[in-house]
Amino acid sequence: MNYPITFRQLEIFNSVARHLSYTRASEELHLSQPAVSMQVKQMEHLIDTALTEKIGKKLYLTEVGHLMFNYSTQVIASKAAMEESLAALKGTETGHLRIAVPETANQFVTLLLAQFRQRHPGISFELLIHNREGLLRCLKHNQADLIIMGQTPSDLDLKTEAFMNNPLVIIAPPNHPLSEKKTIRLQDLTQVEFVVREIGSGTRIAMQKFFDANGIQLKTSMEMPNNEAIKQAVAAGLGFGIVSLHTLQQELTLKQIEVLAVEEMPIMRVWYLVHQQQKLLTPAMAIFRDFVILKTQEIWVTKYPQLAKHL
Repeated sequence: MNYPITFRQLEIFNSVARHLSYTRASEELHLSQPAVSMQVKQMEHLIDTALTEKIGKKLYLTEVGHLMFNYSTQVIASKAAMEESLAALKGTETGHLRIAVPETANQFVTLLLAQFRQRHPGISFELLIHNREGLLRCLKHNQADLIIMGQTPSDLDLKTEAFMNNPLVIIAPPNHPLSEKKTIRLQDLTQVEFVVREIGSGTRIAMQKFFDANGIQLKTSMEMPNNEAIKQAVAAGLGFGIVSLHTLQQELTLKQIEVLAVEEMPIMRVWYLVHQQQKLLTPAMAIFRDFVILKTQEIWVTKYPQLAKHL
């Protein structure tokens, strides 16, 4: 069957599907809400099937809506890739990237993007910050061009490239007695309480595996939804924490926390640059990928040499 659906209608529906909101889609597209609703209704009339349904106050995609969302995302990405490739043939460096990162990587990725923009001003980007669940959603539904994450899922067909170590360190309040020790045994940590990330986060998974492997059972006093909350809790004296070294430049400079010299630490994880194996690599994606692989470690060490002593 021939459905005369326009590219603009696909764009509008894709925005509604991403936000699950006609209001937010209208704001993003700078259209009135009735105009957005009308375009989606026209699509539903053309295919004679509902794409969305409202239950209570929440909007959901139907089965066909999910299918249309996936195809519309691919079509929009293909158009963008075509435009970037044509520009590259003309010698013009252009494009737009959607980059998804965990909150843990936000600080060093922001630094990286600032350097990248200086060298490649024709390429714009959108930075999406998610928890692990959000990153997995971006992967499954092609909602980002490139994703930076620490623990990649094994159930998806992905292209993954390691580009930098991600040390997890133990932090303590300033002037804690253990901070004066040159070497701290893992067993010593069982005497203090820890503020930890929520179950399911990459940091919590890595922490649990490490201490289970070493036969250590930590006392946990609180769960926090992000690293910023953990750092604030530790600085306030509510316990110890385990966070990525890449999140600590400000706190160490201001001496708000201490990094402890614990045996067998840090827990060394790795940052990966990830995208779906079948995803079309646009010129802008290739430029950013090469920049990340070649320059990230150099930029980080140059900008924050004081953190190297904690590795």
